[in-house]
Amino acid sequence: MSQPSPEVYERGKGMDAHNEVMREIRSRKDRTYDPHEPTRVWLDEDNTPDGVKQSLTIILNTGGCRWARAGGCTMCGYVAESVEGGSVAHEALMDQIQVCLDHEAEESDETADLIKIYTSGSFLDEREVGAETRRAIAETFGDRERIVVESLPDFVERERLEDFTSQGLETDVAVGLETATDRVRHDCVNKYFDFADFEEACAEAGAVGAGVKAYLLMKPPFLSESEAVEDMRSSIRRCAAVEHCHTVSMNPTNVQRYTMVDELFFQGGYRPPWLWSVAEVLESTADVDAIVVSDPVGHGSDRGAHNCGDCDDLVQKAVKDFDLRQDPAVFSQVSCDCEGTWDVVTDEETSYSMPLAR
Repeated sequence: MSQPSPEVYERGKGMDAHNEVMREIRSRKDRTYDPHEPTRVWLDEDNTPDGVKQSLTIILNTGGCRWARAGGCTMCGYVAESVEGGSVAHEALMDQIQVCLDHEAEESDETADLIKIYTSGSFLDEREVGAETRRAIAETFGDRERIVVESLPDFVERERLEDFTSQGLETDVAVGLETATDRVRHDCVNKYFDFADFEEACAEAGAVGAGVKAYLLMKPPFLSESEAVEDMRSSIRRCAAVEHCHTVSMNPTNVQRYTMVDELFFQGGYRPPWLWSVAEVLESTADVDAIVVSDPVGHGSDRGAHNCGDCDDLVQKAVKDFDLRQDPAVFSQVSCDCEGTWDVVTDEETSYSMPLAR
């Protein structure tokens, strides 16, 4: 990426402009949501430091991310699915947990060893999920092996994590870092914190025996395909080198409604990453001392990571196989003529005239 001069780049002004645009886009939301129903819940398998475990993933419907209400991240539409009013009562949140437990019982004869809890913002932010609810959820899942809770670095505090570790749960914090490059995080993602804050959150989690799962964003707006690949390569390596960060989840951008990315996509100014780029990054960072995974949401669609359409499912299957086995050899088993187009895109596409191909 080119480096702007001080005369044309004043830190903070870009964030103000992003927030103004994001607030206007999100004001178009017209749906309402039931505070007693979770946003989503599903069963899956996940790779953990203790091996592959069956997981129950819960996305709680809260009052929404406080940063998103200020404007928020350019690619994130989850706040548009949150309950109006800025908060959800303890009883309603526990009703959501019960819905998830009922779903688990209907779908499987066994309980999941791993529980993953997300919100549209930060589970550890007590304006979203109060201390009473956090403790009740910790007790509810105290008989499981491991729990993952999502949070921005600001809210990662020892006392809050001890609600889970005191139950004997292996506890991880999922931090939406997006990139290890501060300028990309500030200017492309519109996220306010620095990599140093992520490092401090890792230290805080480690102090009570918890771990960290870093979430990275592949190809935020305003990056070319090659810039996005290089940013992910370097970010994975930097995250893996941070003590207590044992897992890195690299997630390709998908086009969500009520976001700046959606506006760019609609006007032909954004293309989600190629699945070949996802495979390239995973293969080239397989040697790091961390679990590296990826979950291309909406793969194969125009709004998700995709190739030509013919090979999308095969590459996605290879990515899922890599997630569970961490063997980069899986990518040598998939090929397609569209790799040639991807090669041209990564060589020729520039951030000031993209996308080069749809």
